[in-house]
Amino acid sequence: MAHQKPGEPRNLRTSVKGPLMFSAFWAVLAFFAVLIFASGGSSRAPRFDLAFTGAGIAFIVTLVIAAMLSMSHKDNADHLGKGSGVNLSSKKSSGHGYSARSEPQAPGAPDSAPGSDSR
Repeated sequence: MAHQKPGEPRNLRTSVKGPLMFSAFWAVLAFFAVLIFASGGSSRAPRFDLAFTGAGIAFIVTLVIAAMLSMSHKDNADHLGKGSGVNLSSKKSSGHGYSARSEPQAPGAPDSAPGSDSR
């Protein structure tokens, strides 16, 4: 593993800040949702115990999911990024469902005679 220089930006895969912020966001959201809905109305006392429990569970679960997803990440092989792709040109070629013609067709002429469907 290569060492990082002090001023160099970190790779998203090796950075810890992104998953922590993602998990913290869901933890805060869970905290307020549980605080509001577990209280059972404005006449009762807010349930901070349940809110902190829900926030902790949401934080741990989302952090574990983010860690599992980052561990399962695998870069594509180098040869997959090379080449021009399949049929990027609009010209008709002899492969991939196109029929090769030996002579050019006049512009505006139909592809085949009426009633000669080969299907």
